[in-house]
Amino acid sequence: MNIVAKNLQSVFDHTFAGISQTREAYTPQLSPREVGTVTSLSTGIARVSGLPGVCFDEVVKFPGDLYGIAFNVDEDEIGVVLLGDYWQLHAGDEVERRGHVMDVPVGDGLIGRIVNPLGRPLDGKGPVISDKRLPIERPAPHIMDRAPVTVPLQSGIKVIDALVPIGRGQRELILGDRQTGKTAIAIDTILNQRGQNVLCVYCAIGQRASAVAKVVADLRENGAMEYTVVVVTEGNDPPGLSYIAPYSATSIAEYFMEAGRDVLIVYDDLTHHARAYRELSLLLRRPPGREAFPGDIFYIHSRLLERATHLRDELGGGSLTALPIIETEAQNIAAYIPTNLISITDGQIYLAPKLFELGILPAVDVGKSVSRVGGKAQLAAYRAVAGDLKLAYAQFEELETFARFGTRLDENTRKIIEHGQRIRTCLKQPEFEPVTVPGQIAILLALTGKLFDSVPLERMRDAELALREAAAELPLEVNQRFTSFDQLSNGDRETILQIARETLAPFQSASS
Repeated sequence: MNIVAKNLQSVFDHTFAGISQTREAYTPQLSPREVGTVTSLSTGIARVSGLPGVCFDEVVKFPGDLYGIAFNVDEDEIGVVLLGDYWQLHAGDEVERRGHVMDVPVGDGLIGRIVNPLGRPLDGKGPVISDKRLPIERPAPHIMDRAPVTVPLQSGIKVIDALVPIGRGQRELILGDRQTGKTAIAIDTILNQRGQNVLCVYCAIGQRASAVAKVVADLRENGAMEYTVVVVTEGNDPPGLSYIAPYSATSIAEYFMEAGRDVLIVYDDLTHHARAYRELSLLLRRPPGREAFPGDIFYIHSRLLERATHLRDELGGGSLTALPIIETEAQNIAAYIPTNLISITDGQIYLAPKLFELGILPAVDVGKSVSRVGGKAQLAAYRAVAGDLKLAYAQFEELETFARFGTRLDENTRKIIEHGQRIRTCLKQPEFEPVTVPGQIAILLALTGKLFDSVPLERMRDAELALREAAAELPLEVNQRFTSFDQLSNGDRETILQIARETLAPFQSASS
């Protein structure tokens, strides 16, 4: 027993000596925490005292894993925009500084996922895998880092690609009254990027849950989620989430752009974004201006859309093309927010309720729509035919107004009107039916050659489909020339026209 006791004593002494040495060698690491207190709460905002060192746009943490952004930094308190459900917060709760600005996870792990502006998944597929985060607010690329917009972004929509073209790196505004097909144009453009090596980011800002679900279902059904990231805030989310949503989506898109990829981002829509910012600003007692919007409402959209660009080859040559959507009221494009965005962007696609009611879809008003960049990036094959088409369509719209009064028309005027009716009918396009470049060129050449003029209006749809199918059978080298920047040769033009004559002949004979 004495031997056992001695062994136990020896083990104890050795362990105690080791613990003593470890304790003496240990130096506690003290990290100061700056903690404040919630003084009052409102819809989507909180006022906090006791954080004298907090910076503008810094993230602060509330109980229950709720985060906020320091928005108003006053002398005695700060105004915080809350980024989540704030029903469980109470006056007196602790608030802790996090020491960094708001950021979002980025990377290939987000492709095909549906996330909220904080990067948290909403699709039930588990956590988002990402090893990098980027701040949601980042400086736009410098002017010297940008390259000219020279490559088209094909939307697959005939009236846009021919008459209001979009280039990669451009900012093209889509505007119109509610329920005129703005989102449909954006979704069709996303669908047309399949196989074009273009990644897409769809940002839904303050939309109804049913509307977002329909968009996601359409993207899935058409195989577009394979190259798309969806960032969502719903109408019942706090206004803070709606405010940061487009910035988060842009940071996700910028990661791919800086990696040399071509990216398309859709903001649907910035009307809700502006209203969310107005709500936050009024609750934070910021002085209201025109239409109760704060004075910096222009700046929040300009600094967002300035991030869309085409980078120089030395920086990877990536591009970010922005399609912001805005809703007008009673066709008033001179309202405050629409005029702001028209002045920021490089052109606009205006959708007219009158055309929508007449069933002319997409309801693009060619007269009020313009692209200030895309013409330089448009394929040469389009430029060879689009100019005559736009002039003929404008003449038709002017003459059509007078023809409604029952005026007797001479033969030349009647032909212009009939030709214009064929142009309008050909520019109609059902949803989810993007048209390839060869198909569009064949249709446009047949239109400018007036080969459709003998086809009855009721048979135009069938004749157009037949011509598109015939264009798909063109030799590969001809199709490649269409999708390049080479001028349309006389031989190629005559080849297409001959195919069009043969294809449309049965439809023309039926009319006679």
